[in-house]
Amino acid sequence: MSKTADAPLSRTAGTGLPDPSRWKALAFIALAQLMVVLDATIVNIALPSVQTDLDISEGNKQWVITAYALAFGGLLLFGGRIADLWGRKRTFVVGLIGFALASALGGAAQNEAMMFGSRALQGVFGALLAPAALSLLAVMFTDAKERAKAFGIYGAIAGGGGAVGLILGGFLTEYLNWRWTFFVNIPFAVVAAVGAYFVIREPSGTRNRSPLDIPGVVLSTLGLVALVYGFTRAESAGWSNGLTVAMFIAAAVLLIAFVVTEALVKSPLLPLRVLTERNRGGVYLSLGLAVIAMFGLFLFLTYYLQIVKNYSPVTTGFAFLPMIAGMITGSTQIGTRLMTRVPPRLLMGPGFLVAAIGMLLLTQLDLNTSYTAVILPGMLLLGLGMGTAFMPAMSLATHGIEPRDAGVASAMVNTSQQVGGAIGTALLNTIAAGATTAYIADHAARATDPELLELQAMVSGFAGAIWWAVGILVAAAAIAAVMINTGRPGTGTGAVGGGTGGASGGNAEGAEDEFRIPVVAH
Repeated sequence: MSKTADAPLSRTAGTGLPDPSRWKALAFIALAQLMVVLDATIVNIALPSVQTDLDISEGNKQWVITAYALAFGGLLLFGGRIADLWGRKRTFVVGLIGFALASALGGAAQNEAMMFGSRALQGVFGALLAPAALSLLAVMFTDAKERAKAFGIYGAIAGGGGAVGLILGGFLTEYLNWRWTFFVNIPFAVVAAVGAYFVIREPSGTRNRSPLDIPGVVLSTLGLVALVYGFTRAESAGWSNGLTVAMFIAAAVLLIAFVVTEALVKSPLLPLRVLTERNRGGVYLSLGLAVIAMFGLFLFLTYYLQIVKNYSPVTTGFAFLPMIAGMITGSTQIGTRLMTRVPPRLLMGPGFLVAAIGMLLLTQLDLNTSYTAVILPGMLLLGLGMGTAFMPAMSLATHGIEPRDAGVASAMVNTSQQVGGAIGTALLNTIAAGATTAYIADHAARATDPELLELQAMVSGFAGAIWWAVGILVAAAAIAAVMINTGRPGTGTGAVGGGTGGASGGNAEGAEDEFRIPVVAH
């Protein structure tokens, strides 16, 4: 490898000046990210109505969620590599247009096959869109302070968008029609695509034009699909089900083969250098664990508020607002302000611990739990902690990365979230179901009201599973504290050197250097 160029990539080519349109570009990138994150939860609220109108069987209803998750999770690495190869702007715009068309197909669905197909297409184009969006930020914002602000906004959207989806899904389902939970994506996508086309100027010299690693694409896609499907099937069919076990075995074999292949081929889909740098590895692992805890909680609280507390879909959505407010505050006011002053581990570790304290409050759920005394402060702390941790995590996902790897590194953070969400929903729901069954077995003989017993058992199951979520968040905090050792921007402490794009050991050239992405000539 030849010498690393000195000019940061956020500079307009040949002028040495920052691209004046980068903040406008951020607005359209953030809008697209909001659309993708919203879609992950907005359909959940509408699912009962979709099932009734399209006459989808009880056994098949999961495919409205699973078809999207399989395509999105399975193709993310491929989407990230396509962004590096085609160019992030082109991939971003194509992803937006495809997502809008797939959403229109879903909104117009007349039967279950049309619905499942549209959801799979949404996942395919989402897998192009999501890594392209994050990698555009990585190559457009390299000044430490600007990067902190940009990723603060992005992190708040990534963390809080799911809860916003619950509110919007409730409104659209209750006052309009479930079809609008799909149609609402179209204006988001059109505005973001038009804006991106005219505003985004991708820095030159950042593409990876190496030949596509076809064996890597096949092995990673099949391996991730098998893994995600294994967890989604475990939720409905059980962990000991033959097909569930077969999926996990297949996933292990395929993903091990993928790693071996990536170590041997000349132009790998996922260069192992992306994973082996300890800071990025720590981000992928800790963020994946945190999402496991958070997605499980979304599911439990949605059921608790609607079934136990008899909240309407809209009221349930509004009940999540404190979590959104906490995430926005943690990301934009705490994370952004402190990111250039303290090492990232001092934001991520404590952030996950604060979230764990909020989760701990929610273990106290029972039939008469007060929203204002327990649920409200619990969600505020959870959101505050997650927002504070998500902000540096999103930035570190592309820490010290070579520009040619920015797309696939961005895909890895999306993959960790997507797989984490699938694991969280299946794992914690299975734990809750087991605790519910045990509660009924222990109390059935003394119960006088079967309906009351079922509600008590369900809430007991939720509380038991939330205890596991607390432990998972503590583990995420520990991993962030131990694995992430880069110093604050400009100090050079723990920075990655040797061609990975970080400042090397005593570099004190200024805050920008830690986050400068080099142009590497081949």
